[in-house]
Amino acid sequence: MRWHRVGFRHYWRWKSRSSGGRPRINTELRVLIRRISVENPLWGAPRIHGELLKLGFEVAQPSVAKYMVKRREPPSQGWRTFLRNHAPEIAAMDFFVVPTIGFDLLYAFVIVRLDRRDLIWINVTANPTAEWVARQITEAFPWDEAPHFLIRDRDRIYGSVVTRRLRAMGIRDKPTAPGSPWQNGFAERLIGSIRRDCLDHMVVFGEAHLRRILRSYARYYNDLRTHRSLDKDAPVSRPVQRTGSIKSSPILGGLHHHYARV
Repeated sequence: MRWHRVGFRHYWRWKSRSSGGRPRINTELRVLIRRISVENPLWGAPRIHGELLKLGFEVAQPSVAKYMVKRREPPSQGWRTFLRNHAPEIAAMDFFVVPTIGFDLLYAFVIVRLDRRDLIWINVTANPTAEWVARQITEAFPWDEAPHFLIRDRDRIYGSVVTRRLRAMGIRDKPTAPGSPWQNGFAERLIGSIRRDCLDHMVVFGEAHLRRILRSYARYYNDLRTHRSLDKDAPVSRPVQRTGSIKSSPILGGLHHHYARV
């Protein structure tokens, strides 16, 4: 039986030999990937990879996907060309509804710029009117910061008061086609991120509470959250940190975390 055991030992040693490929990353980085993955269950490999790049780690995204915790859980070419050429001068706005703990409905209003995907305005009201929307647009674009084009849907809330305010500010109103939410895809994607990253995990007690939550998320979204469309950068560009120990700060009660070197 001894030769049989020796033969199997040599066989499995041969089966376990290195096959080349990408070198293994060090233990510290593997532990950090698992830590970020555990602390942020909503994050996938692209988001974790973006955070690691900002912390100065040169690691491939497939390696991040390999070591993170495993859980079981198209527009036309003409539109893309238009966006590439005009994105710095385009913004989009939209409403979305948020129920409260008492089953009341609150209306959140967002405005996003298409160039850097930055959330430039967010506010909440229980009774949206055209006058209220016009005031939000004025406050969102002070002085000469207004875009040339503003995309919106055909909701009746955008009445003549809103269109007159847009014209007075030098903004060309661009309503989407009826029943075509994909034509306002940037605002729709932003609203989806707000729901997935924040509101789907919280109970809203009232208008003031929702306003605090959304403004806290807006700061995280603009200053810290990395985006694949921005080459893993934040809308307000984050510098790459390469020295110092890594510290994490909880955001939105620990739903997300910010990692920085100090």
